[in-house]
Amino acid sequence: MAMKILDECIACGACLPDCPTESITEGDPYVINAETCVECEGHYDSPQCVSVCPVECIVKAE
Repeated sequence: MAMKILDECIACGACLPDCPTESITEGDPYVINAETCVECEGHYDSPQCVSVCPVECIVKAE
């Protein structure tokens, strides 16, 4: 499974430095590459992008 950034993204960039697989790219909204996103497994206890997002716009992709 991977994470997904919703349209509510304000493009603040808070998530970029915390992604251990560099799966997030800038855009409007930002985009998470589902092929490389590992939900921070093996790196952190939970997805770091979710914990740093000020507008809570990052969710699990379905």
